[in-house]
Amino acid sequence: MNFTLYGFREHWIAVDCGMMIRQDLPNTPLQVPNIDTLTTLDIVPDALFITHGHEDHIGAVAWLWPHWQCPIYATPLAAGLLRLKFSEHGLKHDAIKVVEPGEALTSGPFTLRYLALTHSIPESCALVMHAGDYRVLHTGDWKLDTEPLIGKPVDAGQFRALAPVDLVVGDSTNAPMPGHSGSEGDVARALAKTLATCKGRVVVSCFASNVARIVAIARAAQRCGRRISLMGRSMERMVTVARGLGYLDELPPLVPAHDLGYLPPEEVVIIATGSQGEPRAALQRLAQGRHPFVDLEPGDSIIFSAKAIPGNERPIERLKKRFIQLGIALFDEFNHPELHATGHPAHDELCTLYRWVKPKHLLPVHGEARHQQAHQAIAESLGIEAPLAPINGDMLLFDSHGLKCEARYPQPPCIVNQNSVTPHPGLETPSHSSRRGSLYLALPVTASDTGWWRIGSLMLDNAGASPLDEDSFSDWLDEQLDDIHADTLAELRQALQPRLIAWLAEHMQHLPEVHLQIMAAEMPESL
Repeated sequence: MNFTLYGFREHWIAVDCGMMIRQDLPNTPLQVPNIDTLTTLDIVPDALFITHGHEDHIGAVAWLWPHWQCPIYATPLAAGLLRLKFSEHGLKHDAIKVVEPGEALTSGPFTLRYLALTHSIPESCALVMHAGDYRVLHTGDWKLDTEPLIGKPVDAGQFRALAPVDLVVGDSTNAPMPGHSGSEGDVARALAKTLATCKGRVVVSCFASNVARIVAIARAAQRCGRRISLMGRSMERMVTVARGLGYLDELPPLVPAHDLGYLPPEEVVIIATGSQGEPRAALQRLAQGRHPFVDLEPGDSIIFSAKAIPGNERPIERLKKRFIQLGIALFDEFNHPELHATGHPAHDELCTLYRWVKPKHLLPVHGEARHQQAHQAIAESLGIEAPLAPINGDMLLFDSHGLKCEARYPQPPCIVNQNSVTPHPGLETPSHSSRRGSLYLALPVTASDTGWWRIGSLMLDNAGASPLDEDSFSDWLDEQLDDIHADTLAELRQALQPRLIAWLAEHMQHLPEVHLQIMAAEMPESL
């Protein structure tokens, strides 16, 4: 859910405006950034710059842009996806301006240039910004892929020419990962090798935005004499936009899903959405035997060419169990890790980029606290100052003295409900102050084989409520998480809430209003 604001001399610009899916709430609604702080501080961005077309970078634009009505700058693929979203919302897309990688433009005191980087979607770009005497590199999402399949490898000379930069605002997602992130070319060869061994019908599930992966699957299918079909709205949308830009010219004619039943199973490859266990995705319908045109049979194969996003482990595991019960062969990140490559830089790639651009300071963003801390350690080993690991809502000052946190603004979650943005259920502003006080609990958890684990520190605010023994409360919470059997975060929340209220009623003099938020978190590698 990326959304960053940069201000200089009372002029503000925004970079990216994404959404996330709330797995812990019924019907898995969309969550978008809360812009109340902008209203409070009287901040209106004069322009919105998009680094690439992933949903966590563009998914909230159609919901929030109407508040600003500013120009939106995006590379062709991201611009095409945004136009589709605007059309669906009944918005004119005159504000969407196409920027080619390498192009420079200005907004008030800011001069910006888009610099191409490889990622798991075409046209991902970093932004180098000049404002006053400062030069800032906002990396966006990236990796150093020597064989990206679509587009060219990163131009090292272009980044060396920037050195030295004053500040890098950099991707921390894979900072704890040693070595290199891997190449799409390697994945393509692994897919071709695996597909050649499959006998029946084959379904490959990947993220719809990974156009290079779609190309790799198509090439592998052609070598095996198989024809391709697409399943899933987001997959069809991405292919339509990418084809219009010439990225999928080599894609053979597609077989409509309703014609798949006429083809022998060994002549079919289906590229489907749903690798994260989404309840309404194509893969889920296939697993439940509810797809109108295809029934999978023993001897067919499913290839998961995607990594599980933290918080989705349980629904993915349940999805895989259904396929196993059907006698379907499974290939995934555990038994065939070569079938997927991450889109974010590992340790060696971070070091390489920083040797190119020679930053004086680093602000580690993206990922969780442990990823940011690993990123800080890399910076410090290279002599780069990295004093802060920011959290959502931080107002940061960067000047000749370096980085510091000026203020921290709370960011209550906002979700999309019935086609409008509303506060997270249970976190609406009360119409009057409760005499009993309120208890806000944010609980980061991860799934294990036996239950749920609490990750990191308990985030608890019992303002106005009677005192609470936090150590006893934490021990009790851990026992409940170990005891509760729930497949999803929504089920976990439903089971934990009444137990939580009962415990508080027994241990507190006055029962406060209880607001519970459960969040997916990654388990530290040391565990």
